[in-house]
Amino acid sequence: MKLINIARIFLIGIFAFSCKAQNKSTLSTKMESQKPSLFPKGEKITNDNFTGIVYLQMLITADSINGTSVGNVTFEPGARTKWHLHPGGQILLVMDGVGYYQEKGKGKEILRKGDVIKCPPNIPHWHGASFDTAFVQVAITNTQNGAPVWLEAVTDDEYNQIQTNK
Repeated sequence: MKLINIARIFLIGIFAFSCKAQNKSTLSTKMESQKPSLFPKGEKITNDNFTGIVYLQMLITADSINGTSVGNVTFEPGARTKWHLHPGGQILLVMDGVGYYQEKGKGKEILRKGDVIKCPPNIPHWHGASFDTAFVQVAITNTQNGAPVWLEAVTDDEYNQIQTNK
């Protein structure tokens, strides 16, 4: 009889421990998805160079000593830039989410966390979030040869094109 009681206590202990471990695992997963971004989200962009809702936090502003600007850009789902080009080129570091990048005349590329894009000087391109996922990038822009040149808006047909390079 005593052996049966010890076995029951043992089984109850295992059950309680496994429930606690499962809850801890679930809590850990929830916390992972709520991690704050590496950089602040910044302020909502209010100019007409974007479609949708986009936020910008400038990290470095170009000046006469260093002609490079660095900004953390957050695109809500479906948001994107207009077609534009950079006379000095640009580098995009994908920090989070799923996004797109497309150069004029080429298929769009799907971007994911950890991807790096080198936007060549004077090549029209656009970038932004996928239709259902937010997208965060750090944009490193060489401004020594001039400011970005903004062109026409990316049409819904261009944005929704299925053809991709990746």
